[in-house]
Amino acid sequence: MPGSTRARGDKTEALVVAQLSGRGLELIERNATQGGAEIDLIARTADGSTYVFIEVRGRSSEQHGRPVQSVDGRKRRQIIRAATTWLVQADLWERVAVRFDVVGVTHTNENAPTIEWIEDAFQTGR
Repeated sequence: MPGSTRARGDKTEALVVAQLSGRGLELIERNATQGGAEIDLIARTADGSTYVFIEVRGRSSEQHGRPVQSVDGRKRRQIIRAATTWLVQADLWERVAVRFDVVGVTHTNENAPTIEWIEDAFQTGR
């Protein structure tokens, strides 16, 4: 997938955003930087009861593993810290359910990328 890293990331995120409504989610924000980390996508369920923080990972092949496998413990902690800060600032902390999804997009076939969506991929421990 040619182009800059940011352009490739934007294209990968756009593929995921296009699937949100089909999964019963409404996009709230893209690329939110909070607590020193970035959250790729923030969405909420149609009834507004659950906020979903989505980490999007893209790769051009699975030579070094599936994209979802690249979200390690350090990255999960960063996402949780950013989500916590975002929820507190939005006055939603402890008022809504929270879910963390990880979406991997493999671009081996540019016309039909493979998308792996893991709902509730990890927990905060709260």
